[in-house]
Amino acid sequence: MSEQLAGQTVELLQTLIRNRCVNDGTAESGHEVRNADVLRQFLGSTGLDMQQYEPTPGRASLVARIEGTDPTAPKLCLMGHTDVVPVNESGWTHDPFGGELIDGEVWGRGAVDMLNLTASMAVAFRHLASTGFRPKGDLIYFAVADEESGSAHGMQWMADHERDAIWADYVLTENGGLHSGPRDEPFVGINVGEKGVAWRTLRVKGTPGHGSTPFKADNALMTAAAVMQRIGEYRPSPRFHELWRTQVSTLGLSPEAERDLLDAERIDAFLDGLPGRTGAHLHACTHTTFSCNTLATAGTDRMKHNVIPDAIDIGVDVRTLPGEGADDVDAHLRAALGDLYDRVEVEVVMNDPASMSRIDTPLWDALSRSIAKPFPTARPTPQLIVGFTDSRVYRQMGAVSYGAGLFSPDLDPTEYGKRFHGHDERIDVESLRLTTQLWLDVARDLLG
Repeated sequence: MSEQLAGQTVELLQTLIRNRCVNDGTAESGHEVRNADVLRQFLGSTGLDMQQYEPTPGRASLVARIEGTDPTAPKLCLMGHTDVVPVNESGWTHDPFGGELIDGEVWGRGAVDMLNLTASMAVAFRHLASTGFRPKGDLIYFAVADEESGSAHGMQWMADHERDAIWADYVLTENGGLHSGPRDEPFVGINVGEKGVAWRTLRVKGTPGHGSTPFKADNALMTAAAVMQRIGEYRPSPRFHELWRTQVSTLGLSPEAERDLLDAERIDAFLDGLPGRTGAHLHACTHTTFSCNTLATAGTDRMKHNVIPDAIDIGVDVRTLPGEGADDVDAHLRAALGDLYDRVEVEVVMNDPASMSRIDTPLWDALSRSIAKPFPTARPTPQLIVGFTDSRVYRQMGAVSYGAGLFSPDLDPTEYGKRFHGHDERIDVESLRLTTQLWLDVARDLLG
């Protein structure tokens, strides 16, 4: 049966990839209604009541529910987003929207972030419904739009306007389930928390003029370049969150390396000494980070070669550590920019703090028992991720939310991490099989 369900997950994942629900951050992008329609049709044979919500044209989310027998029992939601990030097709070995199955792997944008989980959740949910599963508490399937650009047209809108439709005590979403450590007693990461997201737009103003007379010009683009340079060179001090020691223990490092990673006076020198971008994840786990990712002229569609620009917008992706808020972000920017701080206007785009769920819960216990079925010696391990997910909104609502999944022991965590928003994104069929079975086992354990 698990092989049959894995085949269904592969086919559904291929369809979701081919629908090209690319979210570029504009309200007109995403087109998640394509995947919502596919999932509604896929689940239609169950006869369950399904509701589709479309707050913005084309930005549709789908909610399906297996009613529980006990209205007072805890509810479980399987939540997956249906949008994907843009792609540079020239960097791919195969068509990023082909959904091809090649050498046991499904290729395509969203194969790991996170259409693999969205598809496997739908397959598990349909199987439970079609085989007469009667949970104590409601089992909800939630395919949500707009996770990749802040959730305004998806999870956040649902939380603000349709809370009852999606409320659950427990939530499983992206991403976890990777193996690390010794193969005979592996750690399996479960994401119980995430850094905060504090996107900012920095507007730099100057004086417009003709490009043929640049001498002593107040060129906003030149000032913006200096602003970005200072942000790129900024080195905030490290801070360790409560799960950091546990995360370090799963890495299989030497005692000397562990010592350096756990010492605020040593960690930066240790990370600097690693080759290339090897320490990028470890750095992000222990530092507030700033990444200048977009640049545009303000108030006009495009720059022109012979016009000195008078206003430039810099998009900065800021990720905060637990305990940091808006004032801390501002203090970081002041420290980074120095005298240039007075040259920028700061617009808050997102300001969601870091969030974390406790692990002394029935959901954690159900996950532990379910992971132990295929991997009896595995040790589920709580982790804090450096990206953001829709878990943060559920946690603000009061739910316990984990990023889960269960992947093949042969899938290298470092290689897997490179596929998020990167070239040649793909997932192996064995991981799809294991993850589909995980949702079945957890739902039966927790709600059965």
